[in-house]
Amino acid sequence: MLIGEVARRSGVSARMLRHYESLGLVRPSGRTGSGYREYSEEDIRRIFHIESLRSLGLSLHEIGRALDDPGFLPAVLVGDLVRRTRERIAAETELLTRLRRIDAAEPAGWQDVLRVVALLRALRSPSADVRQRAALSSAGGVPAEALVEAALSETDPNVAGALRWALARSGDGGPALLAEGLGSPVAAVRRRAVQALAVMSGDEVTARLRDALADPDAGVRRYAALVAGVRGVTEAVPTLIDMIVAGRNDTDAADALGKLASDTATADRIAAGIVDRLAHDATEAPARGRLAQALADVPGPTASRALTELSHDGDRAVALTAAYLLRLRDAR
Repeated sequence: MLIGEVARRSGVSARMLRHYESLGLVRPSGRTGSGYREYSEEDIRRIFHIESLRSLGLSLHEIGRALDDPGFLPAVLVGDLVRRTRERIAAETELLTRLRRIDAAEPAGWQDVLRVVALLRALRSPSADVRQRAALSSAGGVPAEALVEAALSETDPNVAGALRWALARSGDGGPALLAEGLGSPVAAVRRRAVQALAVMSGDEVTARLRDALADPDAGVRRYAALVAGVRGVTEAVPTLIDMIVAGRNDTDAADALGKLASDTATADRIAAGIVDRLAHDATEAPARGRLAQALADVPGPTASRALTELSHDGDRAVALTAAYLLRLRDAR
């Protein structure tokens, strides 16, 4: 079969067939009397083998080794192809993400495109100072998606604060994007999501914080409770009381309970929760003292009765604290 007919049947151009011949990949087995290349059935079969291997992403050099080297192991080559393909997909995915974020910024001209590209690159810099400057200059210029990704992965506290500031000013898409962070299997990522939500406002933010109160990680629950409690989320009460007992940010937790206690029904719930914890024999004297101080800003008869009982506590420091707080309540 002549080269033109081979090209027509195989879909491989005559020019490419000559290139294969120059590389030694496939050589026509014969020549016509006029000197034209003539391919045998075995030659054509080899051409189809070459094209099949090319479709897998092999280089022509690798194809030559695969077809001619008896010791060449297919498993090794396929494994390498899998690795290279994954790397290529990751690179293409990253490029697509970058392009989508540039498009979301709605650039008016190439200067805007270059500015967004520079900010996106700076947010990924190994230098914390560069990342912080990029975050502080990115408000309104970088899509919320990019800021959320950076905020959820940032470990430097100064940079994280700048990113949260920028995210709070980036528009309305942040809370929904951060909700994905709250679903991360990594507790540290979920904590960063709650910290970012803490500087935002709105009903959606409050709803996300309420969801975080059920997080399996105690650190996430505590931070969410502090923020949600100040916003009037009564579901935060049990966690806030637990924090006071444990001595974890107990002053802030007591302040949050005090704000929640401005509602009469909630004040009764808070007082009942504290009384319940005081009834446990395992509640040690330091914890009882902290609970007594938390009762100071909780109005109502339940809180007053609890302080009265604590004024007779077996621990002198607890008793004196409760007695002092009772005198302050009577003076109001």
